[in-house]
Amino acid sequence: MRSPRTALRVSTVGAAAAALLATTATGQSPMAVADPAVQQAAPAATPGVRFVDIAGDGGTVLKANVFTPAGADGVRSYPVIVLPTSWAVPQIEYLAQAKKLADSGYVVVSYNVRGFWQSGGNIEVAGPPDIADASKVIDWALANTPADPRKVGMAGVSYGAGISLLAAGHDKRIKAVVALSGWADLIESIYSGRTQHLQAAAVLTGAGNLTGRPSPELQQTMKDFLGSNLAKEPDMIEWGRKRSPANYLDQINKNGSAVMLGNAWGDTLFPPNQYAKFYEKLTGPKRLEFRPGDHATAEATGLLGLPNDVWTNAQRWFDHHLNGADNGIDREQPVQLKSRSTNGYEGYPDWKSVGANQHKIDLGGTKKIYANVDSGANGGVVFLSNALDQFLRLPPIASVPLLPRSFASVWQSERYAEAQRVRGTSKLHTTVTSTKESGTLVAYLYDVGPLGLGKLVSNAPYTFHDQAPGQPFAVDLELFSTAYDVPAGHRLAVVVDTVDPLYIEHNPSGAQLTFSSPGTDPSYLTVPLRDN
Repeated sequence: MRSPRTALRVSTVGAAAAALLATTATGQSPMAVADPAVQQAAPAATPGVRFVDIAGDGGTVLKANVFTPAGADGVRSYPVIVLPTSWAVPQIEYLAQAKKLADSGYVVVSYNVRGFWQSGGNIEVAGPPDIADASKVIDWALANTPADPRKVGMAGVSYGAGISLLAAGHDKRIKAVVALSGWADLIESIYSGRTQHLQAAAVLTGAGNLTGRPSPELQQTMKDFLGSNLAKEPDMIEWGRKRSPANYLDQINKNGSAVMLGNAWGDTLFPPNQYAKFYEKLTGPKRLEFRPGDHATAEATGLLGLPNDVWTNAQRWFDHHLNGADNGIDREQPVQLKSRSTNGYEGYPDWKSVGANQHKIDLGGTKKIYANVDSGANGGVVFLSNALDQFLRLPPIASVPLLPRSFASVWQSERYAEAQRVRGTSKLHTTVTSTKESGTLVAYLYDVGPLGLGKLVSNAPYTFHDQAPGQPFAVDLELFSTAYDVPAGHRLAVVVDTVDPLYIEHNPSGAQLTFSSPGTDPSYLTVPLRDN
């Protein structure tokens, strides 16, 4: 059932999406229509960039640019890297990085994905036509550039990352992938805890409408999604499953591509949990990097041609796995994390070694809250809040003592004599009783200083339907993974309320939620900590 507050929030966030998009949407008009004629370029010996048209799946024109290494003579071949563009971003996105790669001896082909800007077709959200397009671009590169068919790589940011991973499960020629700020599970990304990530979905929808041509299927899916059409929930989940690299994990492993994944702790479009789970199930050469920031903010300076460790490691990955360079990346710890509180990197042999120690916070007693009211505990604003955390270490803040207990349940740990280095995924277990059959709760973990000011460590939403009113039921919820250092003298606080502007909530008017801790099934939050 649709929440009465949904329409207002969608319109508000839609306006915000347009404003946010204005900072990134550069290039030619999205209303321009591509010439159906396809330009067939001959292999080039002249270095520099060429702008070409490539025939994608079904003959759809894909606008592209090509960089060729200096000194290409038509005899020697070079490894080739294919770069699909991000959502709503024109084909000039990767020019700076493409030139750097070409200067290092790579053929680089970047193309505007179908449905956006001057490429033809409709937005299919990494559907079968997009996967087929990736293979068509590889075909074109092998036929029209001095590309080596034995050394094919793909990379991308956001939408380009998802398409690159999906293509690796469908095209055996792809030997190495770098997927930055992408998704492995689309449903867990924007529908985690069975809750629509409102601001994330609204920004994507608004950007798609402004810069491209959404397919009828996409338009209907987003209408059902943002409108909370539960009758269509199975169809929406299946739609997302087909577009999730995790669904093709066996084939990706069989093809053996070397996969490097990079993401930000605060990615409000594609939270890190789903990337970490996917990483653990990969069996080929692999690397996982997490840093502070929000969606694509860690890679942004590199797209401008500035020094950037994300792109430096991406090239090192390709140098080793496509060119055989002995640059040591294969001997480094494959999981590399940067805490939101420090500047250095930490290496781990695998994801399960992150936060190997578990600290438990008991959530005792019985607490009752009224729904439908924002308590003041919030996850912030899409893009903005986690960017502030990245650059200024200013996460969303709440005064924990002042949170109204009628609308927020609060538990606090003891004060810690030593710093607590939170690493990984905190997990909530509790018992909930609702006066209504549907509802939403949002859990937060705060670092609380001596004056009661809480800095957000993590959060996550949870929605339930078809529960018998007045009957308790267990809730297990994973908060979004993070790396954060709680200073000595501080404590951790667990807060649960029912409203957050980041998410669509499903609390009927007048609903009440009770949190209890039965003796046979105590409530708690486990916090993963790094070894001292």
